[in-house]
Amino acid sequence: MNKTVLLKDLSLKDYKETWNYQSQLLQKIVDTKISNRRNNLSDVTQNHFLFVEHPHVYTLGKSGDLSNLLLNEKQLEEKGATFYKINRGGDITYHGPGQIVGYPILDLENFFTDIHKYLRLLEETIILTIAEYGIKSSRSDGETGVWLDVGTPFARKICAMGIRSSRWVTMHGFALNANVNLGYFDNIIPCGIRGKAVTSMEAELGKKVDVEEVKSKILKHFKKLFEVNKFISS
Repeated sequence: MNKTVLLKDLSLKDYKETWNYQSQLLQKIVDTKISNRRNNLSDVTQNHFLFVEHPHVYTLGKSGDLSNLLLNEKQLEEKGATFYKINRGGDITYHGPGQIVGYPILDLENFFTDIHKYLRLLEETIILTIAEYGIKSSRSDGETGVWLDVGTPFARKICAMGIRSSRWVTMHGFALNANVNLGYFDNIIPCGIRGKAVTSMEAELGKKVDVEEVKSKILKHFKKLFEVNKFISS
């Protein structure tokens, strides 16, 4: 099993371009797996971890409800935002500047074949990361992602998650609100969940966070939880 992960920071990149790039990486891994099985080979499959920041964009998961987008096409244009219906799980979410988006493209057969465990470890990665800043968070039953003050009227989401997998290869991932403009969430019903707010590290701490520092902490916890051998910058 290959537990080395190729790490790439795409910086600010268009959502559709990044989606296409993820799809290419996933397909290459899937093709290797198919070839291995057809030809009785044992070629190593690669694992990737992409960091990216997107221009303003709303994305709707395959099980999502379009009515959770509260803007029409003209209003989207006025806000400088785009919209895509995509192939991950989950409902609608927002990505934009100041948000840390992570896309692990892993062959889970290199780690463990359990999607539930995969999602829980992604959540734990974020829970441990923001705990280093004094932000106490947890899971919310039946609602994927990372939340604050679960079970109270003040429950609010700080990190959204949605994935897709094919032949145990993952794509899409998590979006941690670091220094993001929370006003853009007012234009949707986030994740299709009414009556619950969205927050950010900046809002909770009363100051902006160092995004590069947060990324390094995410990688530290991800490496330990997933028992990654090493990250290689690509």
